[in-house]
Amino acid sequence: MELRPLRALVEVVRQGGFSQAAKVIYATQPTVSKAVRQLEDELGMPLLDRHAQPMQLTAAGEIVYRRALAMLAERDDLIAELDDLKGLKRGVLRLGLPPLGSSSLFAPMFARFRSRYPRIEISLVEHGSRRLEEMVMAGEIELAASLRPVPDNFEWQPVAREPLVALMPADHPQARAESVDLDDLRESPFILFETGFALNRIIQDACQRAGFAPTIAARSGQIDFIVALVAAGLGVAFLPRIKANEELHAGVARVPLRDPGTDWEMVLVWRRGGYLSHAAQAWLALNREVHRPRA
Repeated sequence: MELRPLRALVEVVRQGGFSQAAKVIYATQPTVSKAVRQLEDELGMPLLDRHAQPMQLTAAGEIVYRRALAMLAERDDLIAELDDLKGLKRGVLRLGLPPLGSSSLFAPMFARFRSRYPRIEISLVEHGSRRLEEMVMAGEIELAASLRPVPDNFEWQPVAREPLVALMPADHPQARAESVDLDDLRESPFILFETGFALNRIIQDACQRAGFAPTIAARSGQIDFIVALVAAGLGVAFLPRIKANEELHAGVARVPLRDPGTDWEMVLVWRRGGYLSHAAQAWLALNREVHRPRA
């Protein structure tokens, strides 16, 4: 089985259609369509339901898509490892960071890394943690920052651990409390991050343990907008302490959350058993140096 048709199928799924996939892999739409059709003929079963809106993977397509991601990632590992063996260092670190907390934790690292390795280019993407984990598994990036717990198919290295802080309107009944439980806030609407942010899972799992499902008033990927919504009285939001301390607003009270199991633990993850370039290993070494575990 050739890898090119598998790459075509993967991009059709990622991009949501043949025309969009063709642009990504620099081919024509008929070429991409033919490659997927040939793959279906080779396997003897349809992989895409072309009549669904939007187009969907069949049950066989789900299996092939999952395996194709792993095969393509292994190919990228093979090329990178052989390049290192031959001394053809690409000098690129493919890194993924989430918007939440990265400026505080990683911005100083960028400057130090650049001074030590001026010829290494950092190719940075920013998404929520769940999307970044998908990109690591697909071989699109080598390292990503995510939150614990992480799936078993990743190895990880700690970065930081912070308690969560509840942000609430200044006139909220709990605004002057020294700390709060989520149960104290069950009657308040919650303002969460967009789907794909791992912080949402921490909050929702803790609410489930407390015996309630929160009412979600809004979602956003922008921290400053979430803080503005809190100040406007729309509901309660949550940030790790390191970030909450930066978000000062006259109309917002910040109260520590005391529920067990709600600490925000950022880690760097990479594919278990996957090859790491010298650039990625250097980034991990610097992270160990900068973010030493607290005694």
